[in-house]
Amino acid sequence: MTERRMARRYDLSLPVNVRLPINREPGTQHGQTRDISTRGVYFTMQKELLPGSELDFTLTLPAEITRGSEVFVRAHGRVIRVDKQRDDDHETIGVAAVIERYDIIRGEGSRTQGAGRA
Repeated sequence: MTERRMARRYDLSLPVNVRLPINREPGTQHGQTRDISTRGVYFTMQKELLPGSELDFTLTLPAEITRGSEVFVRAHGRVIRVDKQRDDDHETIGVAAVIERYDIIRGEGSRTQGAGRA
């Protein structure tokens, strides 16, 4: 199989909070990233999403990674693939999403440091 990714992926296990803006569902779903790049993210969660769904999500980069304060990445994207994973009696949903736009927010003062389009 030929590698089609345009951006380098980083194997990072970070907490991710996911909201579905189109459905206006109350609350946030929680998950965990498996890998991330500037153009996409793969994470696992309990709720099944449909390919094509829009989503807003926030990742928290801890101070150990940023070598300073916590950094929040707020992003908007679209689900491109959903994988059901089963281990023992527990089912987890794997979600691959393309990042359409993002903002980077520093923990101190919560001011925007930069924004990008993937």
